[in-house]
Order: sequence, then structure tokens, then C-alpha cells
Amino acid sequence: MSDRPGMLDPLRERSFRFYFLSRSVNLVGTTMAGISLVFAVLEVSDSPTALGTVLAAHSIPMAVFLLAGGVIADRFGRTRVIQACNVLAGLTQLAIAALVISGAAEIWHLVVLTALNGTVASISMPALAGIVPALVPRDQLQPANVLLSLMRSSMTILGPSVAGVLVVAVGPGWALAVDGATYLLAAALLLGARIPPRERIGEQESMLAELREGWQVFTGTRWLWVVVLGFMVLNALEQGAFNTLGPVLAKGSAIGEHGWGLILSAEAAGFLVMGLVLSRVRLQRPLLWGMLGMGLYGLPMVALGTTTETAVVIAAAFVGGMGVEVFSLGWNLAMQENIADDMLSRAYSYDALGSFVAIPVGQLAFGPLAVVFGLQQTILVAGLVYLVVVALVLTSRAVRTLPRAATPGTVGAAPVG
Repeated sequence: MSDRPGMLDPLRERSFRFYFLSRSVNLVGTTMAGISLVFAVLEVSDSPTALGTVLAAHSIPMAVFLLAGGVIADRFGRTRVIQACNVLAGLTQLAIAALVISGAAEIWHLVVLTALNGTVASISMPALAGIVPALVPRDQLQPANVLLSLMRSSMTILGPSVAGVLVVAVGPGWALAVDGATYLLAAALLLGARIPPRERIGEQESMLAELREGWQVFTGTRWLWVVVLGFMVLNALEQGAFNTLGPVLAKGSAIGEHGWGLILSAEAAGFLVMGLVLSRVRLQRPLLWGMLGMGLYGLPMVALGTTTETAVVIAAAFVGGMGVEVFSLGWNLAMQENIADDMLSRAYSYDALGSFVAIPVGQLAFGPLAVVFGLQQTILVAGLVYLVVVALVLTSRAVRTLPRAATPGTVGAAPVG
């Protein structure tokens, strides 16, 4: 990627460079924290219902506070909001780590602290999603998104595997402690990213009025609400079947904790490989290719539902990760090129709310479903339904035909689609 003219141009922008460093540091810990928290819960209780409850404690506040996060980001400045949220998230993660390391953690402790962490994440998410167009020129949106994606993928390749080793060797608390520390360092690095405040014309509107404006943009953009409606179901299936039942199946089978870390790392490797591919092409029909890519993400669930051979699930996770990466870039480009900058965080907040609102349902429901129908059978059915939902989203012409917006200066990129 570094050989291609223009692909590293976003790093010449001072604010983007500091933002890139901040996100890199933060993701070092975050990629370890997901698997560490899962096995921290399973160390306290081996019940899939308990695990689903802790995971839902993170996602429920995200659904509740996401809309407020979009308005806060557009009103107070995205860098300021991200910094404050990084500090608060770091403190909550360090508190969880201290309880886990000391052996004093109980499920209710993890529920409360994870809920606080989810609240902070919900407020920061729209700011993170909407900040990139303010950091780079418009013609550098694709390379900027690809750089961020490649960085994220690189971090997540090693993170889950290292976390799996730490869980076995010294317990899950230390990876959670690393995550808490990286949040604080990320907040400090973000001081170097300076974005001029958005000028407001006339009197500042109320939060309710700004939420109404965001809703009008959301409901008036067909491809936006169709994809979000689909992801209400897709995310519930993925979080309930893969992220909640998957670790339980892994712990009780030949896959094991370390094998589960390798599966998540394989998924991240898929992100990285596809990110390198996308650094060399201009993604033309971003949502058509993106949703086709999401269809591949049903494969890891189908694999887990039919076998406990680690190598098979690793291969499926790798392919699924490649598909998710196509969607991630396509979705960011669709949003950043077609939604006005002063509405972007609010549009992302409605996107995130719709996409995540059903996640707690999946996390809470799949544990009891697995008790009744069995772990593998439940995961398999979820994977098959996942593929059907992707196909239904693609029946929308607005999704299939959305083109790239005209952006000057895209040199040397071969068109796709």
C-alpha cells in the first residue's frame, strides 16, 4: 500500500495523523478487552445467560444514549467528546480489571461497570463515526478510511490471540487493565488533532429540534433506513449466536479459549487482507458490494453450527472478515459522501441506534434458546437466517444502485462494480 501514490496522503494532515495514532493506541487494548471480558465473566459464572446479561449491560445503554451522542458530538465538537469519553471509559475498564485481578468480581459488579462503559461508548460512537471528513480533504476519504481500517485490522489480528494466551496464563484481568490504560493514552494523543468548531447560523436549536432534523435525514434517505433495518436483525443474530454462544461452545469443546482467540484473529486477518485489496480499487457500488460482503459473515456461524474443528471455523471467520471489511468501507463512503457534514454525527447516531437496538435482545435470548435447542443447533439456524436477511436487504434498488459520489482527485484506482 505504501508504494501507491496518494494512499498515505491523509497522514500528511496533522489532525488526521494524531487521530490515527490515538485510535491505534486505543485499539491495542480494545481488541484484547473483548475476549478478556467474555472469559472474565465465564470465570465468575459458566452460564451463557450470565454472559448474555453482562454483554447486554453494555449494549442497552448504547441503544438508549446513542441519539444524545449524535447531538452532543455536533454541538460540542467531536474531538472534545471523544477525549472525555476516552478518559471515562479508561477509568471504568481499570475498575473492572482491578476487581477481576483481585478475585473480588461478581456478576453484578461486571454488569454495573460494563453498563457505565456502554454509556460512554454510546456517546463517543457518533463522534468517532463523523470525524473523518473533518480531518482530511474530501478526495482523500477512501484512502483515509482504508488506512484506519488497515490499522484496525492489524491490531485485531494479534489482540485476540494475545488475550487468549493471557487468559490461560495469568487470567483475563491484565488484558482489561491494558485496555483501560490505552484509553487514557489515546485521550492524550488526541490533543494534537485540531478541528475548527462548526459555525452556527442564528440561535442554537434545542436538542429535540436537532434530533428531529436528524430523523428527517434518516427517514428521507431510503438506502440508509433499509440497511439499518436489516442490521437490526443481523446484529442481534451475530451478537447472540456468534459472540455470546460462540465462546461458550469454544470453552466446552476442543476449540478452547485459545482457539477462540485464533478464530477472532482469523476474522481480523480477513479485514486486513481485504483492506489491502480495497487500497487498490475504487469501490463503485458501495452498498451492493458491502451487503454481498456481509453475506459472507454468515459463514462463521454456519461453520460453528456444524463443527468444532478449529481449522474449519478459522477459515470461515477469515472469509467472513473479508466480507465485513467490504461493507465497512462501503458504508462509511456512502455516509460520508452523501450526508452533509453538519448532520453526519446525527445520521450516524440513528444508524447506530437502529443497528444496535436489537443487540440486547439477541444477547439475552440466545442463552435460553441454546438451553432448549442446543448450542450448535441454535448457532446454525442463526447463520442461515442471517443469509436470508442479507438477501432481503439486497432486494432494495436504492441499496443495489447507490453509486459513489463524484470526488475529485481519485487517481490510480481501478473501478469495481
